[in-house]
Amino acid sequence: MAERKITDWLPTTRKEAQARGWEQMDVVIFSGDAYVDHPSFGAAVIGRLLEAEGLRVAIVPQPNWQDDLRDFKKMGRPRLFFGISAGCMDSMVNKYTAAKRFRSEDAYSPDGKHSMRPEYATTVYANAVKSLFPDAPVLIGGIEASMRRFTHYDYWQDSLKKSILVDSNADILVYGMGEQPILAIVDALKKELEISGEQYMTAQRAREITADIPQTGHLVKRVTKGDNDTLLFSHEECTKSKEKQAANFLAIEKESNRVNARRLIQPCSEGAIVVNPPFATMTTEQLDHSFDLPYTRLPHPKYNGKRIPAYDMIKFSVNIHRGCFGGCAFCTISAHQGKFIANRSEESILREVKEIAKLPDFKGYLSDLGGPSANMYMMRGRNSAACAKCSRPSCIQPKICPNLNIDHTPLLELYRKVDALPQIKKSFIGSGVRYDMLLHKSGDKAIDEASARYTEELIKNHVSGRLKVAPEHTSDNVLRLMRKPSFAQFHEFKRIFDRINNAHNLRQQLIPYFISSHPGSTIESMAELAAETRQLNFHLEQVQDFTPTPMTMATEMYYTGINPETNEKVYCARSMRDKEAQRMFFFWYKPEERRRLRETLKKLGRNDLIKKMGI
Repeated sequence: MAERKITDWLPTTRKEAQARGWEQMDVVIFSGDAYVDHPSFGAAVIGRLLEAEGLRVAIVPQPNWQDDLRDFKKMGRPRLFFGISAGCMDSMVNKYTAAKRFRSEDAYSPDGKHSMRPEYATTVYANAVKSLFPDAPVLIGGIEASMRRFTHYDYWQDSLKKSILVDSNADILVYGMGEQPILAIVDALKKELEISGEQYMTAQRAREITADIPQTGHLVKRVTKGDNDTLLFSHEECTKSKEKQAANFLAIEKESNRVNARRLIQPCSEGAIVVNPPFATMTTEQLDHSFDLPYTRLPHPKYNGKRIPAYDMIKFSVNIHRGCFGGCAFCTISAHQGKFIANRSEESILREVKEIAKLPDFKGYLSDLGGPSANMYMMRGRNSAACAKCSRPSCIQPKICPNLNIDHTPLLELYRKVDALPQIKKSFIGSGVRYDMLLHKSGDKAIDEASARYTEELIKNHVSGRLKVAPEHTSDNVLRLMRKPSFAQFHEFKRIFDRINNAHNLRQQLIPYFISSHPGSTIESMAELAAETRQLNFHLEQVQDFTPTPMTMATEMYYTGINPETNEKVYCARSMRDKEAQRMFFFWYKPEERRRLRETLKKLGRNDLIKKMGI
């Protein structure tokens, strides 16, 4: 690989901008993450996308919010707008565990330091910019802004918070994957400056001319409800009624999963939050363009000698699609990326693999050839008209939609072409696999045979010793609330996994993920989980305590105590003591936990589980 120059990255300082011959920026982006010039990092994607439009773009990563705000001043006022993102994760999820303790490291910061970004980073950054440049447009986006666009429950404050548009004083909110709305916004602002002859875009004018752009949100003083609008309960009504908050969530989720969605309006004391319907799912050509931008695929040189944990995880991985039609109750992927799959072309994927192969420390092994879910590539509804009428949050739960084409043939072809490249010794699948789709009998012989071939190919050739799957629980009641398949399907998949391993003399492990304290999960259901996984000879490693995150079905259950879809009451472990009591069942094999577990099971009258667990 040729030696890199500082101008190969987007500028992060005035000096770096001047090295490109730039004195004034068109857009300045503030990000809560370290700047890694890679398509898995949102700030890099948006920066490169706007650069391709001929704009002068700077990225200021992890600005210091605790001094005189010099990091927010150093690039000056941009012609079009300031863009702000907390980073690839919600800043509170990034900083704290479910027990509300500091995480051991921040995966998106140099050397894992968790002091590099503030709590509620989007709001802190936006208010810093507004204090310095009150008339400049401020645009917020990324997962934190996206999932907090309406009234939402905040686990860390244990209260309902208003739309992030209110607290941040931002002018425009972009939700979901931002390429399409950003390009539309930039086009509108550029045209306005050309017409007006002004040097800078103003905040008020930016709000006015972007008001109708899809996939954006705005705070307005007043709004008239149209025929294609849904009026939500106000923030103030939601604070008084958990049932109204639950009803709001259902309406928001429904519109998020529709092809032809309605505009959503939520009144609040400051006016009203207006959120426009999303753009159509990105085409393959649009997605290819985003991934084919001239990323260096490397951290900025300012981090030389420092480790960025998230980069280490993805540096040799390839994302082949966006979106997920799983609709899991605890997950934000479909809410943020969309239910419908946006696919990259084989040509774009192969180009990226060849670029990875040029990296100096690449040894021929791809760590992941996957996406939000490993095996949804090129899958869609057979009849698009039927999809246009549907608002189901999941295409595969409570059962797989008969209109969904789950043909794994395109994925098999992709694996074959990647593995045929001379630079590749092995491609592994590190993303989670939806085994319920592999087990499904569609009635179409060709599709069912492709599923069987894919399963064999996956286990035989693409497991790096450990295959990750996510049953999440063993209780069918909890799994129903999670929108996950019965644990009986995990048993069936494990039998297939073991059979294929034995047939090829492989010594691979199946690694299941589980969640404790999810709404509906009780001490007894966790004890049964421990007993059942003990019978399967698992010493569980990949486990987590449920963390309520903004705008998921599971979080609404946690906050309201009801299932919004059915209004049934749902038990939730809310205290740290109750959550720890559930979590300890993951570790039945640890001597220090056995006495506590025996005492708990005796109180439950479940001596049968003591025997099953051998404690």
